[in-house]
Amino acid sequence: MMLVNIHIRLVVVLFFLLGNAAIQAQVWPLEQCLETAVSNNRKLEIGRNTIQQGMDRKIQVKANLMPKVKIEADYKYFIDLPTQLMPANAFNPMAPEGQFKVAQFGVPHNINANLQVAMPLYNPKLKSAIKNSGIGIELAELKYKKSKEEILFNISELYYNAQIIKSQMKFIDDNMANSRKLHKTLSLLKEHKLVIGTDVDKIALQIDQLESKKKILKGKYDQVLNGMKTWMGVSLDENIEVESKIDYKPFQEYPTNVTTDIRLVETKKRLLEGEVDMIDKEKLPSVMAYGSYGAVGYGYDKSPNEFLDFYAMGFVGIKASYNLFDGQISKKKKKVKMHEIINNNLQLELLKDQNELQIRNASLKIVVAGESIKASESQIKFAQEIYDQTINQQKAGVASISDVIMADSALRQVQQDYLTAVVEYYKADLELKNVTGNFQN
Repeated sequence: MMLVNIHIRLVVVLFFLLGNAAIQAQVWPLEQCLETAVSNNRKLEIGRNTIQQGMDRKIQVKANLMPKVKIEADYKYFIDLPTQLMPANAFNPMAPEGQFKVAQFGVPHNINANLQVAMPLYNPKLKSAIKNSGIGIELAELKYKKSKEEILFNISELYYNAQIIKSQMKFIDDNMANSRKLHKTLSLLKEHKLVIGTDVDKIALQIDQLESKKKILKGKYDQVLNGMKTWMGVSLDENIEVESKIDYKPFQEYPTNVTTDIRLVETKKRLLEGEVDMIDKEKLPSVMAYGSYGAVGYGYDKSPNEFLDFYAMGFVGIKASYNLFDGQISKKKKKVKMHEIINNNLQLELLKDQNELQIRNASLKIVVAGESIKASESQIKFAQEIYDQTINQQKAGVASISDVIMADSALRQVQQDYLTAVVEYYKADLELKNVTGNFQN
């Protein structure tokens, strides 16, 4: 019986451990977050569909160069045959001029069936439209790339923020551990009346403040993770964690490439120029070859002369069209497009100037942040040494509790300065990669 109970307890413990393992948060590296966003983000999915839509539209426009073939058939039964007036002298040479005879032509039953073919031989406007549809695909691809950069940039920034908050909570845990040890020591000393009660209360207050600050940071951490999940396109119930280790890398130069923003404006300019070219080609003639082959049938249903006879009919031809005057519509459309091109050129110059300024500012930020990180690292080591010495001095009765609290406060401040510098460094690094066109490289 005891053996059975032991087995039951083992099963319960095992189940409990497995349950905890199942709900334990999974650590996601930044690369996994970015790959998930590319696959699941709905905005990027819309962008991919837009690119495919542009490709299909180009195929649709190119299809206008193919021959068009159709079959037409119709049947008519004339209740009253078409009436025509014939000159009377056509029947009687002696009839005076100006007299006419009423005549009805044809038979009641008319059947037509033919195969019609049409093919453009020369259509400059259509060729320009095909070229513009290709530029439209490029524009859609660049818009997708821009959306992708923005989403991955936001996820990266949130990921680094989450890492920083996680590091802050780790610092708080370490500080709380030190404070609890000190509180335990002081409590024992108080029992022997070696320290006063206010000294113990000061440390207890410090522990409470640290616990409150950790709760606030935990709330911020959860909010940042929820923001990441939204950008990644995963459920808010997904239990994830960011990596604890922050890999600090020294500053590196990035090659200056053309940014997606500038490429978008340049491609937009090409599209506008293509639209102007299409307006100009509206003035050129278009030539089309066409033809038809079929049969026409005539029928009569009155006895005793019933008949239904078919006769072949076919032709080929060339048709040209030229717009002599369109009310200056083309001229006015072109004028509007030229204004758009002027604005596009101004926007391009503005973007290039802004990009140069952003590169310089980001480079300065990353250098300053890197120097701050190095300084903070040495300051943390120095502040930790001061704190340890103050603790030893307090135990020896040389330093007061106020000295310990001041040393602890100084240590926390340089830790915070370090984390702030790391945040600024990673933000500046992301910005520099983005404005130099290297974010996805």
